[in-house]
Amino acid sequence: MSTTEAVAFWDGVYAARTQADGPQPNARLTEAVTGLPPGDALDLGCGNGGDALWLARRQWRVTAVDISAVAVERLAALAHSQGLGERVTAVRHDLHESFPSGAFDLICAHYLHTPFDLDRAAVLRAAAHALRPGGRLLVVDHGSTAPWSWNQDPDIRYPSPREVAAGIGLGPATWTVERADAPRRTATGPGGRTAEVTDHILLIRRTV
Repeated sequence: MSTTEAVAFWDGVYAARTQADGPQPNARLTEAVTGLPPGDALDLGCGNGGDALWLARRQWRVTAVDISAVAVERLAALAHSQGLGERVTAVRHDLHESFPSGAFDLICAHYLHTPFDLDRAAVLRAAAHALRPGGRLLVVDHGSTAPWSWNQDPDIRYPSPREVAAGIGLGPATWTVERADAPRRTATGPGGRTAEVTDHILLIRRTV
């Protein structure tokens, strides 16, 4: 499938999503990042922008990227309206073709799943190499299918965090896996619908 088809698909997904109270951060981000000193963050697949805005309110400088122009434009407008325009840079970017430039203290990839071509291992490997020493890569994947997910394939298999780490292929002399587990939580979806879901959490720290 082409980039044009991917853009159209994700533009449609985000155009259909409205949140009267504003986008909320992912729960796994807030638990992993709270207490870390602010620095430069990269949000891969920023979506509705809840993570980028949450980080910016806590003094992080955030580069937020998404393939969807709808998502990027909406986030840029929200950041400006909340006085966070100087801390959030929202740009449309196709990770299938290239990776954002720069060095970061935190890189987040929440639910970076897509029905289109994307070498996730290569993207996450590039992210690990874009970390500064001491920086962290937080990868949060679906470990189960929520009722509101765009992907309802009953045969889908979600790789474990350790499998994801092995696929990235990072050397232990430079990167350390600080967390790799699969906790459950009650998630809230569109329209306030709730369901119990499993998250696959991988947290990697660059040591040198």
